[in-house]
Amino acid sequence: MQKESLKKEEVIGSETVLERIKSGTPWIFGNSLRKPKIGFPKMKLPKISLPMPSRTLSVISILIVLFVLQTGVVYLLVRDPPALGANSAGDAIFIYADVHESFIIEGIVASIMIIFCSMGFVLLYQASKYVYNKKMAIWIMLIGTGMIFISFILLQYMLSVKMGTLSI
Repeated sequence: MQKESLKKEEVIGSETVLERIKSGTPWIFGNSLRKPKIGFPKMKLPKISLPMPSRTLSVISILIVLFVLQTGVVYLLVRDPPALGANSAGDAIFIYADVHESFIIEGIVASIMIIFCSMGFVLLYQASKYVYNKKMAIWIMLIGTGMIFISFILLQYMLSVKMGTLSI
């Protein structure tokens, strides 16, 4: 008798949690709904092992791509601007006097300033790694803040010359 009571009832197909709920509440789902249990084969895909570059190489490549994009490569290819200009006296001008146009050298200098500012923010982040060496952390923070401040001032100066409020 005990073996018969321990024997589990045979269920045709598979019984899921949803089916147990349905069997307890036939007035909601009825006996017509049944969700089949599908067993997918376990496949092992071949693993490809490629050598990963170091983090430093990855950061350097990202900075190079950022520099190229910020320099305005698309603008250089589409508009074909001059490298430098000259005023009526024949003196070289490095900053174009219009906001919507620029010289090639101007885009490169602005991109260098933006990269310089980005490196300042990276130094601010790196300063947080020197928690126990307060003097080193302060020096790194000062250098990073100085880089950000210098690049901001120089970019504002370039923009004010372009707007015509300052002259070189």
